[in-house]
Amino acid sequence: MTGSSAAPADATECSSPSTWLLTGHRAGDNNQVLALAEQLGWPFEVKRLVHRRSKLLTRLISRQLFGITLAGIERRRCSELAPPWPDLVISAGRDSEPVARWIRRQSGDTTRLVHIGRPWAPLSAFDLVITTPQYFLPPRPNVLTNALPLHRITPARLAEAGAHWRSRLAHLPRPRTAVLVGGDSGSFVLTRERARRLGRLVQARVVRSGGSVLVSSSARTPPAAFEALCVELSVPRHLYRWRPGDTDNPYLAYLALADELVVTGESASMLTEASVTRKPLWVFDIGPGAGGGHRPARWDLRRLRNRLANRFSPPRMQRDIGDVQWRLVASGRARWLGEPPAGRVVRAARCDTREDARRTVRRVRALFE
Repeated sequence: MTGSSAAPADATECSSPSTWLLTGHRAGDNNQVLALAEQLGWPFEVKRLVHRRSKLLTRLISRQLFGITLAGIERRRCSELAPPWPDLVISAGRDSEPVARWIRRQSGDTTRLVHIGRPWAPLSAFDLVITTPQYFLPPRPNVLTNALPLHRITPARLAEAGAHWRSRLAHLPRPRTAVLVGGDSGSFVLTRERARRLGRLVQARVVRSGGSVLVSSSARTPPAAFEALCVELSVPRHLYRWRPGDTDNPYLAYLALADELVVTGESASMLTEASVTRKPLWVFDIGPGAGGGHRPARWDLRRLRNRLANRFSPPRMQRDIGDVQWRLVASGRARWLGEPPAGRVVRAARCDTREDARRTVRRVRALFE
């Protein structure tokens, strides 16, 4: 699948670098790649990658031993990767790294590589790495650390989504509380008990306000946990169960039409997007130590794996998923729903996504000056 964006009036295809965006199955990664491309304003093509469903060990061997390869994708199901090679490739997520590096090799090492997040390859393999503090990347001339992830939330997009959904949600009394539900990510696990607790907290809050609730799951939300949450809600409500490729997803409309927002704390992207609206934002913790955390043995093994990785692996291979939620709370942009996680103090932090975006665009443009 390919896509394109028109360049702004002061740029033309002749003067702008040709750009490929590598997208995959992770919506958060895709949104950051698209956000950067849209903010640059250069024409671009979306190259959709379909990654092989291989075991973790196979994927690690492929990335570490054969770092410049297409072995990890199903080429027949992907967008065409053929000349003319682009001037710039923007990627995110570890599965896209080998493909980006393969494209540069085919171009005779003329293609510039910009990677978002935390690469597994050496940092020197990329012209620019755009990251956030949760990944602990060391200071390098080619590393740009922003306070929050890149996003695509704009007043125009919110207004359009709000207009599309306004009549369908008009029967729900205000104030409206939107609940954006993430799911399992590393040591953050959305169990049914945690979901029920979230439902009870939201129910009590909406009963006091006399309003209504808008609830949406996401790609990572365990269906059983989402149903457990919904059972606790008897106030006026609108429920959306996430479906892949759904063009009528009300996520943006919820951001536009809600009066306050509740977000599960493991989703850096949803927390960032909710904070951009400047509406009251509540963070619900599902991290280690949160109540109702029991899961079957396979989930206990996953938590153990993450603890070992964070304890013994090199700093740049670790991550702190909770960094974004703590930064938003410390900056005053968000508050905890229920009891805050214990054992951590964070000083007030800068959370200016507009300045981050401007600085990021300047750094990418500088690669071609």
